[in-house]
Parts: sequence; C-alpha cells; structure tokens
Amino acid sequence: MPPSSRQGDLFSASDAQQGAAPMPRSTQLPEALTITAAQLQAWQARIHRHQQPLLHQPQTQGEQTLLFAEADRDPLAGFDPLALKPLPLSFWRWPQSPHQGAAIYVVMDRPEQLDDPILLYVGETMAADRRWKGEHDCKAYLAAYGEALSRAGLASSPSIRFWGDVPAATRERRRLEQQLIQTWLPPFNKETRERWATPFNAD
Repeated sequence: MPPSSRQGDLFSASDAQQGAAPMPRSTQLPEALTITAAQLQAWQARIHRHQQPLLHQPQTQGEQTLLFAEADRDPLAGFDPLALKPLPLSFWRWPQSPHQGAAIYVVMDRPEQLDDPILLYVGETMAADRRWKGEHDCKAYLAAYGEALSRAGLASSPSIRFWGDVPAATRERRRLEQQLIQTWLPPFNKETRERWATPFNAD
C-alpha cells in the first residue's frame, strides 16, 4: 500500500490545545522511534471522551424526534454505529458482499481498556460492495495504527460497519457524511486529523 501524503504528525501543535506538550519536530522523523502503550492509550482515551456520549445518545434522540414532523427529523437521529453489524476489513474478499448500494460506512476499533469502541473513520459510497477495494487513504492510517499498537503490545480489533438508511443522491449523502464527521470527529478523516494529532506516522 503506497503511503498517503496526508499523514498526521506525532503530537503536533493541536495537542497543546488538549493539554499535551508538542514534541520537537526533530524527534518526529525516525520511524524506528517506538510510541509507548501509554501514549497510544491516552490518544484513544481522548477520542473516547468525545464519542462516548454520542454512542449512547441515538435511542433517546430518536424518541425525541417523534414529536416533530418527518420533514424536521434530525438526519443523524437514526445513526447508531453500535447497532450496525461489524464486519472484518477484509469483507470485500468474500464471494458475495453482505451490503449493496448507497451507504455510509464507519471504521471502528475496540480498545481493551475502554468501555466502548472508538470511531476512527466515516465514509460514504454509492456501491457498498466495492468501496473498500483497491487503494484507500484510510487503509494507510489503519495499517500504521495497527503496527503502532502491535509494537506497543496492545491489541487491535478493527471493524467496518455499513449504514444503508441513507440518501441515494450523492450530494445529499455527502452532506450527511460531513455532518457525521463534524459530530463524531473521527481521527482518520482529513477534516479532523489535525485535531487529534495521530500518535504514529504512516510515511
């Protein structure tokens, strides 16, 4: 897999806003530098703190929207990633894909030390059975993420999940995708990478 040209830096300046001191640029370059288990778990925990309330919100949110007309329904109300069936990232190699057509998909991991999974990536597709084939920017991040965890002696349980209750029109579906990204702030989407300062390099 060719490395992506848009990779996160090791504890960049955005970490200073989260209370962590930025690491000098000169120490970021050597790939051989090992990211510790504590650093990786702290990074996962920051994402978890933002996403955990959202993971337990959809059911209540959906009940509240019954009070409003269908036209006014929150488009995110039906999104519950924990209710979506987790598939291995290699699902596209199966003889027959379990999903077809338009979908929003999410990549998640279940760190052992956390109460809930963390959502790493949100994407959209008009062909759920084909989107994950071939090159994909997120795959480089997932490979680096898995390697960093392995080096630190931590387990990784990535999965991909598809939400099919989405608009068939590409423009509307992409608008929904952006709403989900801005709400959940998944660290491997280009819109939010700087916020979380990925603690590993795929370069």
